[in-house]
Order: sequence, then C-alpha cells, then structure tokens
Amino acid sequence: MKARLPQGMGGGPQNINQMIRQAQKMQEQMQALQEELNAREYEVSAGGGMVKIKINGERRILSVSIDPDIVDPDDVETLEDIITAGVNEAIKLVDDTNTAEMNRLTGGLGLPGGLF
Repeated sequence: MKARLPQGMGGGPQNINQMIRQAQKMQEQMQALQEELNAREYEVSAGGGMVKIKINGERRILSVSIDPDIVDPDDVETLEDIITAGVNEAIKLVDDTNTAEMNRLTGGLGLPGGLF
C-alpha cells in the first residue's frame, strides 16, 4: 500500500532543491542586510538637544556631545540621567530599526534572533 501525501506536500527532490535554493538566497540577503544595518549610523538627542549620542548599527557608541550650558557641577545626577536616557533611546532605535528591516526581508517569518 502506497501512502499518499496531501496535494502540495512532498513532490520529490525538485521541490526540496528549490526550497534549499530559496533558503540559501534568503540567508545571503539576510547577511547582506545585517552588514548594511551594522554600518548605519544614528544620532539621538536627549535633554532637549543638549546631549547628542551617535551610535552605529552594532550598538557601539561612536560619540557623545554635551552642550556646555547643561553642565552644572552641583547637579551631576541630572546630566548622568540625560546621558543614560539618550544611550538607551539610541540602542532602542537601532534594535527597532534592525527588527523592522529584517521583518521586511523575511516577511515576518518570526525567525529566532540568532538567525539574523
């Protein structure tokens, strides 16, 4: 007795080879996109523009610019809070952009984070 697969299932080596080629193509596209995303640079402002943080797609802080008018030796905590908020916002921007771009490429396949 031969088992019958539902329509669209199986189909032999041609379908498997086609699926492998499509997966390899998507993997290449994802790798190219990841390289592009890593090279991008973003700038985020905090404290009403008094602190500017530049970050790249690899989540590395490239520079921090602080307007001298915000520096108050008697209130270092406020400056620390503004810098912390700016860095966190910069990281979030990179993460959100990377996720959105990968989802656009994969069509929202929901691949685990380690796969891109």
